[in-house]
Amino acid sequence: MASTGETICNNGQSAVSVTRRRSYQVVIAATRDMGLGMDMKLPWDLPSEYQFFQDVTTRTSDPTKRNATIMGRKSWESTPLEIRPLPGRLNIVLTKSSCHNIAIDENVLVSSSMESALELLATEPYSLSIEKVFVIGGGELLRNYMNASICDAIHLTEIDISVPCDAFAPRVDTSLYRPWYSSFPVVENGIRYSFNTYVRRKDAIVGSGEKKSVAESDLKEYSFLPKMVFERHEEFGYLNLVQNIISSGDMNDNSTLSKFGCQMRFNLRKTFPLLTTKKIFWLGVVEEILQLISGSNNPKENGSHIWDTDEAKEYLDSFGVNATEEDGDNPFLHGLHWKHCDARFVIQEFSQLSDVINKIKNNPHDQRIMLAACNPLDFKLSVSPCHTFTQFYVANGEVSCQIYQSSTEASIGIPFSIATYSLLTCIIAHVCDLGAGDFIHVIGQAYINKAHVKAIQKQLQISPKPFPILKINPEKKKMDNFEASDLELMRI
Repeated sequence: MASTGETICNNGQSAVSVTRRRSYQVVIAATRDMGLGMDMKLPWDLPSEYQFFQDVTTRTSDPTKRNATIMGRKSWESTPLEIRPLPGRLNIVLTKSSCHNIAIDENVLVSSSMESALELLATEPYSLSIEKVFVIGGGELLRNYMNASICDAIHLTEIDISVPCDAFAPRVDTSLYRPWYSSFPVVENGIRYSFNTYVRRKDAIVGSGEKKSVAESDLKEYSFLPKMVFERHEEFGYLNLVQNIISSGDMNDNSTLSKFGCQMRFNLRKTFPLLTTKKIFWLGVVEEILQLISGSNNPKENGSHIWDTDEAKEYLDSFGVNATEEDGDNPFLHGLHWKHCDARFVIQEFSQLSDVINKIKNNPHDQRIMLAACNPLDFKLSVSPCHTFTQFYVANGEVSCQIYQSSTEASIGIPFSIATYSLLTCIIAHVCDLGAGDFIHVIGQAYINKAHVKAIQKQLQISPKPFPILKINPEKKKMDNFEASDLELMRI
């Protein structure tokens, strides 16, 4: 608990003593070097970034409430007069000076310290009228409180420039926080930047070495986040798709609902899109990619028995897929098609995968960095490859990937495909000494078996959690040298 006896000045009224503190979130924009500004001015003009700041700090879920912003005296003085105090918010200015020139009105409070401000916000009427609390700067305040134990989240606009600055924020402590959301890069007035939100990890270790446990309800719901940020979690793209199929899908037969022409997009720069609202067989994802890279559809050829486990059989059974012991071939894998038909990995001494790697390294602007996994002759087969076509794109030092999947079952097949081709993209980027960019998943026909509808409806009631982070063994630099142990997921 916070100490008592801190002084809060509110229109000259007497001091208030409390025993509780409000938690808060940080909202800032910073350069590559975490620079905040120069001579109390922003060294950039980014209207969309300011609009994001305004939306995050102003919007509330309850229309009868407002948010509070806490800032240092210099940040207050650097705010343009025409928007000072920040409209629609309670402005709290921190200063130790008793002789300040801060105009006090119903939208402005002055506090002698961060602790006293948070204590005041925990008492009535502010505990009832203030929905969320945001710390917005400046540098000294952020250095002391950005990674503090009662900071729930950090909303950081990462501006991809290096310019002289005289005020700085600390870097996000990744031992304490995990990415929740990272926008696709935006370019405005010639400056590239992205919006990022980091949430505090479960049982994070704070500076004192003490563990801070996050409430179980918060871990489940992450309700402390602004609604507009919470809903930007990329897993909602998948959840909205399956909800759309259930609610308005075409009934092509008596057993399935489907939608035609679907697309999802995932950002691979900070996190890995392994869905969190259902269990995904991660080791199966890894083994599939390793088998595809090898060109084999029989895992046992490479000594792998992962698909023999009870967990794997249960996963395959959910598809109605039964791999046979006699031939060893796993119909869930596409290795056979990538290896033994025209336009597969290895045909007539031509390896598509090697060609992709060569182009990315030596001719990254080639418009034909592609893999084909389907031959028209396959169409006469009862089961032909559904991952028909993959294209790669290189820009800004990053590799992005788009696949076209002719059809797939949405409840299990889509999550598995998202993970599989995201992993392929990350491995290729790693081998080529580039960053991973975007993964775009285009689906011809996405369908749901009616037998799976109840399970999906239950899944839709689960709130997403932060995606894990993929760690790739830095020593491995050749596509055919990877083992499962070289690909590790770091979960929150």
